[in-house]
Amino acid sequence: MTENNGHGVVDDARGSALASPQCSEGERSEAERNGGPAKAASRPDGSSFPDPEVPEQPQRRYFSAAYKARIVEEAQRCSAPGEVGALLRREGLYSSHLTKWRKLYQSGALNGLRDDKRGRKGMKHPLEDENERLRKQNVRLARRLEQAETIIEIQKKVSTMLGIPLNNIEDEESG
Repeated sequence: MTENNGHGVVDDARGSALASPQCSEGERSEAERNGGPAKAASRPDGSSFPDPEVPEQPQRRYFSAAYKARIVEEAQRCSAPGEVGALLRREGLYSSHLTKWRKLYQSGALNGLRDDKRGRKGMKHPLEDENERLRKQNVRLARRLEQAETIIEIQKKVSTMLGIPLNNIEDEESG
């Protein structure tokens, strides 16, 4: 037989908990970490349970620079074994987050932690875009020149085969 003990945990006859685990002291729930209360539906007996519906598109987690700095500073203050792990569990983070944030923190404090855009961060000089545009234009014009010279060569060969004299450019300039 199962029954609700009033704390959202259902106990069976053997005394084991069947519902979600309870947060230990100082830990925050997933809803508190993500900024809002979980949606709850009500049961016929008046108690509530979380909405099991999963969003169609998962929401990417975003961490502000101040939050990252706070976590790095908290991790630096941890001295006893297991404190960093408890911090990461409480905040719902991975050790890779902390490793990356520590490197950024050491390289430039809050500025290093500020990551407003996803993807590779470019450090381009303003003139690089113009140089790239000019390089592409140069290649395009070189191809057109080569094509025009090829056409002129073919026209010369056709005119000699047909016996049509071509006016030399030098004759037109001197005349």
